[in-house]
Amino acid sequence: MIVMGIDLSGPSNPKDTVISIFEKVNGSLKFRQLISGATDEVIISRIKREAENNSVFVGIDSPLSYQDGGGDRQADKRLRAYIKSLGMNTASVMSPTMNRMAYLTLRGIALTRAIGSLETGRPVKIVEVHPGAAMGSRISDELLPHLLQYKRNEDSLKHIFNFLQSTGLNELPEEASSSTHAVDACAAALGAWFWADPYLEPNWCQEAAPPHHPYDFCC
Repeated sequence: MIVMGIDLSGPSNPKDTVISIFEKVNGSLKFRQLISGATDEVIISRIKREAENNSVFVGIDSPLSYQDGGGDRQADKRLRAYIKSLGMNTASVMSPTMNRMAYLTLRGIALTRAIGSLETGRPVKIVEVHPGAAMGSRISDELLPHLLQYKRNEDSLKHIFNFLQSTGLNELPEEASSSTHAVDACAAALGAWFWADPYLEPNWCQEAAPPHHPYDFCC
């Protein structure tokens, strides 16, 4: 079982896209690789390679659908209420068609279409993940202030990296603490793992509602 977490950026800014790759070993996820600056072609080719011999579960930090007519999806409304109950900033859940989100949403949808067209030896499953919520729903009250600051404060980023090492993500390298994008990619893998593993379950999940919303959204 391979779990990949992708912190996706807009199509014109692939340098901020990071992929984390883990393998399930003895009930935990063992770190395998971190890929920064990932283009769509890099993402697609790596998924195809991994799926030759292993089932692959991909958690993507990006809207993978949008609401017909614009605005929030039902999942966005529900997740915003959930993270508010955790003491988190609800502004981190944005409508997929907002100006600053629209191109990211476009890339996310196009990427999932490309992944879905792959012919692979083993199954590939996709889930939308909110990395902040994946961490916030598992973090202690003591560390919550660091979660609220890690994108702006280097000391908080180190605390959050250390926290991730306690969640079952094993052998994380210091490289994974080098940027918020790397941390978010690892947190996306964390959320995808709890969604995919039959022995675990996500802390929050909005089930897919095809055809408009074809993927689960979890944390």
